Amino acid sequence: MPTFTAPDGTTLAYHATGDGPPLVCLPGGPMQDSVYLGDLGGLTAHRTLIRLDLRGTGRSAVPTDTASYRCDRQVADVEALREELGLERLDLLAHSAGANLAALYTARHPDRVGRLALITPSVFAVGLDIAAEDRLAAARLRRDEPWFAPAYASLEAITAGRATAADWDAVAPFWFARWDDDAQAFRAAERRQRNDEAAALYASDGAFDPDATRTGLAMFSSPVLVLAGEYDVAGPARVMQEYWGLFPRTELVVQKGAGHFPWRDDPKRFVTALAAFLDEADGVSGS
Repeated sequence: MPTFTAPDGTTLAYHATGDGPPLVCLPGGPMQDSVYLGDLGGLTAHRTLIRLDLRGTGRSAVPTDTASYRCDRQVADVEALREELGLERLDLLAHSAGANLAALYTARHPDRVGRLALITPSVFAVGLDIAAEDRLAAARLRRDEPWFAPAYASLEAITAGRATAADWDAVAPFWFARWDDDAQAFRAAERRQRNDEAAALYASDGAFDPDATRTGLAMFSSPVLVLAGEYDVAGPARVMQEYWGLFPRTELVVQKGAGHFPWRDDPKRFVTALAAFLDEADGVSGS
């Protein structure tokens, strides 16, 4: 397992799997072990995935200063990884909360990013609003599922600001296209893989300056893919379309029948979309 040293002296780990040009992958959670990304549905057949374990997660060390869990302070970790890999520019994929870090890195280092793929991205870094009805409308697409009624009631409670811990557990089926044994095991593993202390600090005061970030992204001239899940209550399609509009050169893909983890819900469709985007004529970068 390769490691490198962040500017503050923290030892960070990454995992390289697959064949082809490198694709740096930032996990969500926030602050979850990158192991959950796996091979991204078989994307390893097209790219060498470089999965970064964010500080304090996976095989990376816990930092001396836990305030460095704040998202903006981890931009330097991504830049250190680029230097470690010896890449002039990197192709970058980020999932969920990891998209916040990717957005900050891209806005700060636009000349260091070749292609940017944002998978069911969180929107905190860019300051978009997700209304309760956006989430509920996405949820109602699942109304024929046997688990729908109690899960929807809990989602209503969450969006109304009156959630209990039980409500957060009850809405778990909305994250997946199929709430089967595999999905339930994946959900249980998430709890073990997340650094809760780090997650609580990730979006702390000062982490995000949405106006500045959006200004930076508006000037980013390289290709961007925003891939949303049709059923994703975390990133409803209407809001993902707003995210798509923040970039000059963006493609929006709404993966039919997918939730928050589209590479698990339909690996073939996911890999086809990603490979097409990453391998377009002007876009294979990273060396």
